[in-house]
Amino acid sequence: MPEYPESAGMAALSICEALLLALKDLQVMPEHEISGILRDAAAFHENAAGTIAEIERNQKAAALINQINANGNSTR
Repeated sequence: MPEYPESAGMAALSICEALLLALKDLQVMPEHEISGILRDAAAFHENAAGTIAEIERNQKAAALINQINANGNSTR
């Protein structure tokens, strides 16, 4: 997997999004709880420390998570 870092990240994001959608569709979790999970994940990345490059990567991750949360269900 190390030879495909971008593909691995894209795959992980797709899997997680599909799981969250399934939890909502199956009425296992309400939409507001899923939104809370996404807010928590974004906050983790927004507050992450490290080198300038690591902070920039985390800020980009937070922005993407916030965009997914703001757009709601992006696959349907």
